Amino acid sequence: MDNWICRSKGMRCETCIWFTPKGRFNSEETKPQQGLGRCRKRAPTMNGWPVMFIDDWCGEHKLDENKL
Repeated sequence: MDNWICRSKGMRCETCIWFTPKGRFNSEETKPQQGLGRCRKRAPTMNGWPVMFIDDWCGEHKLDENKL
């Protein structure tokens, strides 16, 4: 039995304090790309901040109460 099966739903990138939604627009559409963002937990690399999906998660999640 997995004790974390329900708990991981509240620990996704979407609710993390380090997650910032990606604000770039698609060339075909005028709305922002849905479901993508950047993780700003660590310093950026030469390629920039890591790209994350809102459903991703890691062991360093820190809940942002404003995003609930």
